[in-house]
Amino acid sequence: MYTKRTIFILIAMLIVVPFDAEAQCAMCRAVLESESSGKAAEGINNGIVYLMAIPYVLVAGLFYFIYRKMRT
Repeated sequence: MYTKRTIFILIAMLIVVPFDAEAQCAMCRAVLESESSGKAAEGINNGIVYLMAIPYVLVAGLFYFIYRKMRT
């Protein structure tokens, strides 16, 4: 039973994962290199930082609520 479930999960993950996701990197790089002002590159960098920070904020909030619940 356990191995059937594991195989099913692995197959489902392979079906869901897109195979051509790395194709967008070259397009973004070409657009960012062709612009002389650098505003688009700055926007992309800010977006990356924003997307990177959100999981850390959520995990910190979760640990804060767990800590507060365990203290009472």
